[in-house]
Amino acid sequence: MKPYKLASATDRLTKTRATVEKLGRSMDIRISHTYHLLRVRELELTADHLNKVAEEKEREREERARLREERQAQAELDREKARLEKERSHYENALAALRDKGDHDGAQRLQNQIDGLAQAMEDVEQRAANVRTGYVYVISNLGSFGERMVKVGMTRRLEPMDRVRELSDASVPFNFDVHAIHFSEDAVGVEAEMHRRLAGKHVNRVNQRREFFYTTPAEVRDPLTDVAGDLLQCTEISEAVEYHQSVAEAVGTRSGEASEGPTSAGKGARA
Repeated sequence: MKPYKLASATDRLTKTRATVEKLGRSMDIRISHTYHLLRVRELELTADHLNKVAEEKEREREERARLREERQAQAELDREKARLEKERSHYENALAALRDKGDHDGAQRLQNQIDGLAQAMEDVEQRAANVRTGYVYVISNLGSFGERMVKVGMTRRLEPMDRVRELSDASVPFNFDVHAIHFSEDAVGVEAEMHRRLAGKHVNRVNQRREFFYTTPAEVRDPLTDVAGDLLQCTEISEAVEYHQSVAEAVGTRSGEASEGPTSAGKGARA
């Protein structure tokens, strides 16, 4: 039994009791009120148990997804750190060579680049240490979900578009459009506050950990700006390129079929 079918199951049980009582009246056969209440309680407990099992499975699935995202983010940070260290090593070797040649101007330019790499490495290390650092994004999928639905989420990936591209996988027919991206040292807090402000607009009212909301990019812009401040990227327009192309091709196909239909019928009649 599905938890959401509890009401119909209880109603069916009540009707069955009434039917048994009606058909068995001549032989004084009936289902006692106490037994009926016990059976109803059994249904309620079963539905509650199944609901708890489903919730636990969903939590486990989300935790696996979170850990997978964390591993990917950490791997990206490790690769970036290794790249910066390798680049700094090359520059330091070149710097030593320039100093040996007495090229002080060239050495100073390289030293400035090395200093920049050191700062970049420090930033990477800070991001790796602070699990709350990341990007909050607002995306939509016009072709899949319509005009009034957005997803507000966060990612710790170095390149937030990598996460958006992952979401635009085979599970949806069209790619997501990005409306806003905001980097924050407390991206977790920004995301949580946005979800709080949009709480009444959850698409999934049972599992509110799902990050889809009945709203538009334009309606999200003001609260996000209020919470996050400056936005790296913000647009209210959904390009939905593949969706619009698909609609245009579908219209063209139908128009072609409509124009060919009467002609084909006429040829058949003349034949």
